[in-house]
Amino acid sequence: MEVFQKILIYLGLKKPDPDAPINFNIKVMHGINRISIVMFLICIVLLIIKFSS
Repeated sequence: MEVFQKILIYLGLKKPDPDAPINFNIKVMHGINRISIVMFLICIVLLIIKFSS
């Protein structure tokens, strides 16, 4: 369940832990993770559309 909570935090659907350290490197890492998750989901949707036709 911890993995799903982190994904929700990366996507901005859940508030991050206020006690967690925040610096520029962590913000950039979360931004890159957010982009990669969105690209992955888009590719999965495109593959489902391609193989269903």
